Amino acid sequence: MSVATTLDHAGLCTANLPALTAAWERMGFALSPFARQSGKRTPDGPVEAYGTGNRCAFLEHGYVELLGLVDPNLFANGLDGFLARYTGAHILAFGIQDAEGNLERLRRGGLPIPGVSWLQRPVEEGGPIARFARLPFPDAPEGRMQLIQHLTPELVWDRRWMAHRNGAVSLETAILAVADPAATTARLSQLTGQPARPDPLAGFVLTLPGAAGGAGPFSPALPTHLRILPEAALGQVLPSVTAPTLPFIAGLVIRTRDQGQAARAVLAGLPTREAPDGVMVPPEQAGGTAVIFA
Repeated sequence: MSVATTLDHAGLCTANLPALTAAWERMGFALSPFARQSGKRTPDGPVEAYGTGNRCAFLEHGYVELLGLVDPNLFANGLDGFLARYTGAHILAFGIQDAEGNLERLRRGGLPIPGVSWLQRPVEEGGPIARFARLPFPDAPEGRMQLIQHLTPELVWDRRWMAHRNGAVSLETAILAVADPAATTARLSQLTGQPARPDPLAGFVLTLPGAAGGAGPFSPALPTHLRILPEAALGQVLPSVTAPTLPFIAGLVIRTRDQGQAARAVLAGLPTREAPDGVMVPPEQAGGTAVIFA
């Protein structure tokens, strides 16, 4: 299938990874171990250590990456540019099952993508190697927009890191505030291969239908969504949240197994707000992007 079928993951960026991970642990997430990142700056270049590292909140469907600049003297892989705009979410990855087929589709649409990046990383220090393929959307003003095919999903989604006290099971929706919803929607519809429908708040919704194994090895597959909204509508879905700049990945909706009951208990003492989809942790408590427990 040569289209994106899932919202694979979202990535929050920070210059203070310990503070960000502490905030997410306070929200009831069990995070994977810290991992330093490495890679090639160019396809023919050597593998080198990057100045970035991450921990992740893996869910039964999708995950959230917490990505930090941990050594400013090393290559930041674009993280420094993201942080110059704002601290918070700058990465959206959409899950695919056929990297080569999607590359052909995107090239037919006129996107100058040089090829598939075949990547690998250890899932933990000394552990097995996870493999995946990546297709980036070049020069996307919204952030790092990309397609991801997991070749070893059983290594990425490890039950050891999925016992979340807040009951979280699925990354269900990402909320993007932009100056021109129609233009952004056209770009991201082209990237994902999925059509858009109007959103009630003068924006658009891209729905990814789900695919078994596409964003986690657990069944049943679930649909996920990207809401693309004008800035004026932001407060209606994320109360009192304002955009530091546009475009802005403003919020994430995370589905829970118990209608948010465990999350509300875990979040007691935090300055939460009620949102239309559930209880919301505001950006200043969640690393720069609002988090709703649905």
